[in-house]
Amino acid sequence: MPILDMPLEKLKTYQGSSVKPDDFDAYWDRAMQEMHSLDPQIELKKSDYELPNTEFYDLYFDGTKGSRIHARYAKPANVKGKMPLVAWFHGYSGSAPDWDEYLRFTAMGFACVALDVRGQGGISQDLGGSSGPTLRGQVIRGLEDHEDQLLFRQIFLDAAQMTEITMAFDDVDETRVATYGGSQGGALSLVCAALVPSVKKIATSFPFLSDYKRVWDMDLSTKHAYWELSDFFRHHDPLHENMDEWYRRLGYIDIQNIVGRIQGDVLFAATLLDGVCPPSTQFAAYNKITSNKKMMVYHDFGHEYLKGWTSAAVKHVSELTGQLV
Repeated sequence: MPILDMPLEKLKTYQGSSVKPDDFDAYWDRAMQEMHSLDPQIELKKSDYELPNTEFYDLYFDGTKGSRIHARYAKPANVKGKMPLVAWFHGYSGSAPDWDEYLRFTAMGFACVALDVRGQGGISQDLGGSSGPTLRGQVIRGLEDHEDQLLFRQIFLDAAQMTEITMAFDDVDETRVATYGGSQGGALSLVCAALVPSVKKIATSFPFLSDYKRVWDMDLSTKHAYWELSDFFRHHDPLHENMDEWYRRLGYIDIQNIVGRIQGDVLFAATLLDGVCPPSTQFAAYNKITSNKKMMVYHDFGHEYLKGWTSAAVKHVSELTGQLV
């Protein structure tokens, strides 16, 4: 088989290279307390977009650090009783999917909510507020400031806050919630389930934001989505005098460190020729999930469309309806 990274048997036991800060759990407990203390000023506005048997809305709320966050919300029309919910997360630099894509879930009786990640391709605000680099490079945003200023801390909290807000809607069943996404969206689907442990089903493919030190060791920090790591060190630590401290801080937003909190059932697609999110970084996260889990291994695929994955992921999520698709 082609090998980009480690052999598959070694990947199955790999536990990651990056550190987990000693106060990691306290950090995220404190972050969630901050999120729960907010007055989100929720707005739900009906969209002009129309399709038969489905209702579409724009959802707005105030997230951490004062940013106004946008999400798209779709649900079946004329629902009787409470619906299961799926929270959908998009890839790095993108935005919430077009309205018609939600039909894969609303057709099964799900409500579906999709985040516009702040500072990326959608319309959510990113008010900033941290010192250090702000031109591109969201992984490193706030790295030179207090760890509470890390931008991905706020993005992780946006994912959890959006999900909790929609779980509280009168026509949503908060006991039947799923998360769904790939790449950055795959990372956020795992993080959301970790921060909102009542999430029952998780479908994630080749997740981003895992095991930053491994990315560096593989010399992939100059390429694709992780190029900003190299750029940061070149400008802010050219002699690598503080590398341990930078990686410790990145550990707060390293998904392999948080997935142990997940309680729901995880379906995970891994790609063995992925040069964007290397296989070992994917397995570092998967191997630390302690809840019920299953991996689909795509041996000859990189960071791309995966044949059969969407159908498998939708079927996994559909189990919340009480029947298989």
